[in-house]
Amino acid sequence: MKTLIVYATNHGCTEKIAEQMKDYLGGDVTLKNLKKESVPSPELYSRVIVGGSIHAGQVQKKVKEFCRANSALLLQKELGLFICCMEEGEVAQKQLENAYPEELLENAKASAFFGGAFDFDRMNFLEKMVVKKVAQVRQSTSKVDSEEVRKFSKRMDRVFNPFLFLV
Repeated sequence: MKTLIVYATNHGCTEKIAEQMKDYLGGDVTLKNLKKESVPSPELYSRVIVGGSIHAGQVQKKVKEFCRANSALLLQKELGLFICCMEEGEVAQKQLENAYPEELLENAKASAFFGGAFDFDRMNFLEKMVVKKVAQVRQSTSKVDSEEVRKFSKRMDRVFNPFLFLV
């Protein structure tokens, strides 16, 4: 199965998660960073996974634009949606719901939030100041849940066969 994973990342966390997914998924997997690369048409793929990171409560503009521009095609695909964010529980779930159009979330085979990271080495001065002030974090930290990434990937790889219920 041909899979396209498209994502946007500011400091590399979402990219690392996309690479982990590629390792877990079977078949032919293509990774494309929406901020750096041109993306082939989703029409060429059986499965499409879209991911982005949350900054100031919003997913990147490039992720929203990709979803808006390809909405009709994405509804015809085996679709996965994810975000990286430092929030947990209901707040993270709300950020996931706000990141993607409702019709895509309803039709997604899997959707998830995987935690996130503050990488001070990749942040500019202003970003560091905001994180220190708002999040009360003073050094690089990661809350990425690699087990959730694995589970999401396995859900995406699972094949639905209605005839299995007849056995």
